[in-house]
Amino acid sequence: MKKLYLIGMGPGGPEYLTIQAIETLKRTDVFFMLEKEGKGKEALLQMREHILTHYLGESGYRVVIATSPQRRMEADGYKEGVKVWHDEKRALFERLVDEELEEGQSGALLLWGDPGIYDQTVSLVADLAASSGGTLDFEIIPGITSVQMLTARHKIPMNRVGESITITTGRHAENCDPADLDNAVVMLDYNASFQRFKGQDMDVYWAGYLGCPDEILVSGPVDEVSDDLLATKAAVREKKGWLMDIYLLRRRQRRGKGDA
Repeated sequence: MKKLYLIGMGPGGPEYLTIQAIETLKRTDVFFMLEKEGKGKEALLQMREHILTHYLGESGYRVVIATSPQRRMEADGYKEGVKVWHDEKRALFERLVDEELEEGQSGALLLWGDPGIYDQTVSLVADLAASSGGTLDFEIIPGITSVQMLTARHKIPMNRVGESITITTGRHAENCDPADLDNAVVMLDYNASFQRFKGQDMDVYWAGYLGCPDEILVSGPVDEVSDDLLATKAAVREKKGWLMDIYLLRRRQRRGKGDA
């Protein structure tokens, strides 16, 4: 049997791996790294490679780099585009396991944050294992999430007493009624949807490149910091070629007459 580990590597620095993740690295034979197209791809690979050399040195394992399929806009819309993209990634994983792993060997994918939060890799690998006829097993190694890092860096709790917290996507934030969100962590927001929340008496706690040496933090009332935040996002994306960011939108609490 072959085995595939999905390892949560946290925000990217070696110091954010759990002990379980480090021990799993030590018993992995082959590490699969998916390379995205475009400017900045080298930096994304180097972060994973730095983790390996930090804990394993430079020998005793193999690294296989493959080009990650790009999500395209399909004529049938967003959902169809995602389906095609997922089908292509599933086929890539199947090829890598088939061609690069020998019987009895283990492979691993180092995944940003935690594999269980907004990462389709778990579902795709689960499909492969289910259809393998018992020849492939997989294991998920949890990681520190960007949500945890965000609130830690801004020194705030994730939720306030008696209130819930929503973790959602930029697509949802872009289309929902702003009045429906009171405490929301927004991920994968390519269109800066926080702009829609002006005039909503809300604060934003934003971070880019969490856990990296060039980490950036911005916080304040949405009405006051939106323009500066837009300029910051544009500038760093132009410089590095990529940007992974996350933010918390929080509606301000109004004090009642009986509040202390």
